[in-house]
Amino acid sequence: MITELWADVRYRLRALFRRDDLERELDQELSFHVDRATAKYVALGLPADAARRRATIEFGGIENTKEESRDRRGTALLESVVADLRYTLRGLRAHPGFTAGVVLTLALGIGANAAMFGVLDRMLFRTPAYLRDAGDINRVYFAHTADRQRYTQGWTELGRYFDLRSTAHSVSTIVGFSTWHLAIGDGEATREVPVAGVSGEYFGLFDARPALGRFFNTQEDSSPQGTNVAVLGHAYWQSVLGGRPDVLGQALHIGRLTYTVIGVTPRNFVGLDQDEVPAVYLPLMSAAWNLRPEDHRRDFHWGFLGLAAVRAPGVTRDAAQSELSHAFLVSSLGEQPGNPEHVHRVEAGHLAVVLGPVQRDRGPEAGPEASVVQWVTGMALIVLLIACANVANLLLARALTRRREIALRLALGVSRGRLARQLLTESLVLAGLGGIAGLAIAQWGGATIRVLFLPGATGGNILNDTRTLAVTLVATLAAALATGLAPLFQALRSDVAQGLSAGARDSGARSTRLRPALLVLQAALSVVLLVGAGWFVRSLWNVRRLHLGYDVDPVMLVTLNRRGVALTPAEEIALQNRVADAARSMPGIRSASPAATIPFWSFEGRYLKVAGIDSVDLLGDFILQIGDTDYFRTIGTPIVRGRGFEPADRAGAPLVTVVSAGMARALWPGQDPLGKCIRINADTVPCTTVVGVVEDQHLHSFQNPREYTYYIPLAQYADPVNMILVRVPGDAAEALEPVRRRLQTLMPGTSYVTTTPLRSMVDPRMQSWRFGATMFVAFGGLALLLAAVGLYSVIAYGVEQRRREIGVRLALGARQEQVVRLVLRGALRLVGGGVLLGSAIAIVGGRWVAGLLFNEPATDPVVFGGVAFVLVTVAIAATTVPALAAARVDPNVTLRAD
Repeated sequence: MITELWADVRYRLRALFRRDDLERELDQELSFHVDRATAKYVALGLPADAARRRATIEFGGIENTKEESRDRRGTALLESVVADLRYTLRGLRAHPGFTAGVVLTLALGIGANAAMFGVLDRMLFRTPAYLRDAGDINRVYFAHTADRQRYTQGWTELGRYFDLRSTAHSVSTIVGFSTWHLAIGDGEATREVPVAGVSGEYFGLFDARPALGRFFNTQEDSSPQGTNVAVLGHAYWQSVLGGRPDVLGQALHIGRLTYTVIGVTPRNFVGLDQDEVPAVYLPLMSAAWNLRPEDHRRDFHWGFLGLAAVRAPGVTRDAAQSELSHAFLVSSLGEQPGNPEHVHRVEAGHLAVVLGPVQRDRGPEAGPEASVVQWVTGMALIVLLIACANVANLLLARALTRRREIALRLALGVSRGRLARQLLTESLVLAGLGGIAGLAIAQWGGATIRVLFLPGATGGNILNDTRTLAVTLVATLAAALATGLAPLFQALRSDVAQGLSAGARDSGARSTRLRPALLVLQAALSVVLLVGAGWFVRSLWNVRRLHLGYDVDPVMLVTLNRRGVALTPAEEIALQNRVADAARSMPGIRSASPAATIPFWSFEGRYLKVAGIDSVDLLGDFILQIGDTDYFRTIGTPIVRGRGFEPADRAGAPLVTVVSAGMARALWPGQDPLGKCIRINADTVPCTTVVGVVEDQHLHSFQNPREYTYYIPLAQYADPVNMILVRVPGDAAEALEPVRRRLQTLMPGTSYVTTTPLRSMVDPRMQSWRFGATMFVAFGGLALLLAAVGLYSVIAYGVEQRRREIGVRLALGARQEQVVRLVLRGALRLVGGGVLLGSAIAIVGGRWVAGLLFNEPATDPVVFGGVAFVLVTVAIAATTVPALAAARVDPNVTLRAD
């Protein structure tokens, strides 16, 4: 049975791929039987010619027998498909320019969609690798109400983590995780890499076995300082340590402490936070002790920890949220027991826990980048539609030029079904080639997008990504249908007699109406993309022109990283002062000042009490900054009233503060803030007197009007800050290395300094507008190019079709400029319709995209006017060549030809 089946399969494969051999064998077999019959009739006395004729008649006809034999093979359909494929490839090879243009157009549209889906999928839909029971795991967010607005944050303090873990029963596990950049290694080999602190239950969320060794457990993550063991990330183990199996048991100097390597994560393991893949995983309590050697079980001041909760079996998300919200409230009330002010503030804040998806970009704390990526993905779909409309136009034009050929084939007996299949085969081949080329574009484009705009997004070889490959396949099939249906219907409706008698110029009114309609669609969609580009370009321009309240380019941050050296707080303060003085003494350095808060990077706050205000925290976000007498000059923040810090503001002197203008308005509206009293940290401490007012600073957001800053002198701040701002005459990025080398000589032991330009901390917060502007401009420019090509082809074809009419006009006395205006008027009519339709679509869509823009109205007339001008200009440029060709028509030649 199996032998017979295999023989049948082999026969059918030979019939499909070695058809000529089978045909030759069939001819030989039929000749053998006819010769035998002929010989028999010759032996009976018939002449040779009559004997062969009788043998052939008796056999039933050679060709009929051949057809019956071919039908019995069961490969007729496949053979016809292969024949159609060969015919299509021969036709496309005969017109390489047309083929290349169509394939490239489709490749750009398909590749753009594949690249954007790859980015979108990793940000919003794909769960982290190896994650077990993703449907029962939620990221934990903490919400509060202030000034009748709801605020949500995805981080909390270690003390809160311990409270929730001990009181919540609706969740079976709560894990904590956070990532810092810590130094690993010794001497010249020291490098800062992302290091994750994760709780002992963390690895239990995943179906992952270590590539080497083991993971740490809950006992090794015990309070207050855990065990100094480390698990290496697979990429770090391979790239830095060479993938050596002998790393187990080795000592690794991480931050201030030494750890023993006990395991390596499997390949592609990224944990719960896909923004940045850690190089090393440490027990959470050990990592916290490494950064701050103290007991953190009742620490409600150091907020850095992300949480994830695994719901208990049968518990709904709403039920778990309710219980965790109650535990959150109880924990918050227990922070300062017996403090009525704190109790009032907590109760007025309407605290709650929100359980969101594992993917952070789908949760309540999603950044604007996720929304922009969704919009850009939608714009990639529009690019594909424009590409399909363009290709459909080209295929329509090609079908019209082949009208006589199609009519002749129908007249010779080719069925319309076979003809339709052949035309669809052509569309599928073109789309397939476009899809293959699109994958190369997506691989390169997706990698470029992640490197330039989404550096935290993980990604790899697109050929190994089955989800992206599936989307590419769907886009390819959709493109094949969208581009092939119009010429297919035009061919099937064609009249054989009319097609045989008509020339290439006689194309029929119905098809000529379809091509301009496709062009209007291209123009409208191009307007939508170009308007989006205008919105984001203007937003990026607005945010870059925004006055932040400080200078960015000439300022750098110097961070003092102490490793292996035990210093008292007084010694740390002395070290920071020595480093600041050394920085000031360097040639070319304008000024330097220690600081506690760095824009868009590090923040600190304190409890504030102001007479007459029940809860200061409910009025906004109050950020503490520390600085010496050079602080405001170093960072470039102007003093608008009063004074800055002076040498007299030393320890033991009356406490003073400088506040931002917004803080002065919020706390003392309509009053003079100078001389006002603020109590910092507790109600019972002495007054801190306001001595100056400075411009507002944007430290955490470009758009939050309730972001306030207050400053206290470095000499009146008891703790070391370990950060120094340095101002240089030009661009700080050019002076990083000289400053680092000079200040490194002051660091004791294995401690070291890092230098970072302030621009590198501010620019990432502009990423959503930069990404939107770049991608919309790229897609808009591509759409504009495709629309211009489509317009040119339609107008050029129209001129060719109307050559006789134009010749008659010229023969009757029309001037060349009149002919040019006639052609231009037709083109501008099409483009004008596209501009009106696209503007209407953009105005409606602007209601949803307005929240992603910065100080830019979605109905900005400058943007719409500029887009209309650009599109009309491109239309005129694309129409000029066929218009001039029409004006140069020789009426004598044209009329004589017809």
